[in-house]
Amino acid sequence: MQVTETLSQGLKREFKVVLPATELEKRLNDELATLKDRVKINGFRPGKVPVGHLRRVYGRSVMGDVVQNAVNEANRKIIEDNSLKLAFEPQVQFPENKDEIEKAMDAKGDLAFTVALEVLPVFELVDLKDVTVNKPVVEVAETEVTESLERMAKQNRAFEPKKGKAADGDRVVVDFVGRIDGTEFEGGTGQDIRVELGSNTFIPGFEEQLVGVKAGDAKLVKVSFPENYLAPHLAGKAAEFDVTVKDVEAPGELVIDDELAKGFGMESLDKLKEAIRGAVQRDFDAQSRRKVKKELLDALDAKYSFELPPSLVEQEFTAVWAQVEGDMKSNNRTFADEDTTEEEARAEYRKIAERRVRLGLVLAQIGEKSDIKISDDEVTQALVERVRQYPGQEKQVWDFYRKNPQALAEIRAPLFEEKVVDQILTQVKVVDETVSKEALFSDEDGEEEGSKPASKTGKAKGGKKASKSE
Repeated sequence: MQVTETLSQGLKREFKVVLPATELEKRLNDELATLKDRVKINGFRPGKVPVGHLRRVYGRSVMGDVVQNAVNEANRKIIEDNSLKLAFEPQVQFPENKDEIEKAMDAKGDLAFTVALEVLPVFELVDLKDVTVNKPVVEVAETEVTESLERMAKQNRAFEPKKGKAADGDRVVVDFVGRIDGTEFEGGTGQDIRVELGSNTFIPGFEEQLVGVKAGDAKLVKVSFPENYLAPHLAGKAAEFDVTVKDVEAPGELVIDDELAKGFGMESLDKLKEAIRGAVQRDFDAQSRRKVKKELLDALDAKYSFELPPSLVEQEFTAVWAQVEGDMKSNNRTFADEDTTEEEARAEYRKIAERRVRLGLVLAQIGEKSDIKISDDEVTQALVERVRQYPGQEKQVWDFYRKNPQALAEIRAPLFEEKVVDQILTQVKVVDETVSKEALFSDEDGEEEGSKPASKTGKAKGGKKASKSE
């Protein structure tokens, strides 16, 4: 096997591989000799089938294996001899001349093919001692606990039958039939539906038109579905609902006591308050972590500039752009609605893709240098958490991930990234900064632009999100 480098340009490499006909003949005969002891052919005793007969029967099939093995061997040789780290799988190109291929398959001519590669860039890790990251800190105010308790009490309070007209805050029990252009539509019919007036849980305008109704009333409610309604066939459509009011109910008194706590599995009101305070603090800490990570990744992005593998960038951009288009379609939006053009949006999201790839490579190298590992137990624990998000489908989801290494890698990747971020945070200066809750949750769209799988949730001009995150 002869391997010759024919291109070395930036991150692109290309090699020409030639297997002489004599070598193809030898490899084919070796494979046939091995096959002779295993194959059973009528009229021949085991192990006594002439190689020539085997070649006539199985020659082309075996030569296919010979060629595939040669390709694999060439790829390994190229990578090992040149100490390459690949950004993408090798791309193998065989000759277009059919006669040339036919001769090679019969071991009567040389087999020549090219192997095109993209390699990972080589760059030095920079010193991060001059980097300062602000960590927003918020203490849980008593009002946070009180407001949560009131919401919980409101959700669990009883409603009692009420005589007279329904007022804001009351609940009405209704049947309704919806029509668009005089025709009933799927999902537009309901029976014994409880509508809490003022809760804003129904189509805008629906609840307001039920204020003042009494039990036994019939009401024609006219509304329009929002332009970004989840069901595209209803978005923006005007609809009429024939509503029959069956009951009017008034809310009972809000009671915040030990009995409320017991309804949520807590032994006392104090224990419920403690649990609420802990949950709110975890929310604050998680948001603080997101902001710290975003600021850290911004600092890393400013520190590094190197050539990126085109295929990785294109792959990342394709994934980002598919989500952008999907979001716009589901929300019935256009680029004009977002105050931009498709060309401008593509340019902006390509920059996001480039940032993700660059940061992914940086984090990967830092993790490798720091010998950061993710254990199988950690992956299993994360997978269990993922499976719990699909009640009733646990086994199917579990089997899917266990049988798909690429899907399982999507579980491992964010675990690795978070460990690397923790490692980097030990190398920079982290300054606690006490802020308000409003400041902590401001600029929600500036979440971290992480590695691949991407964790950027940045927006373009019109506010369309760029990702799923890990």
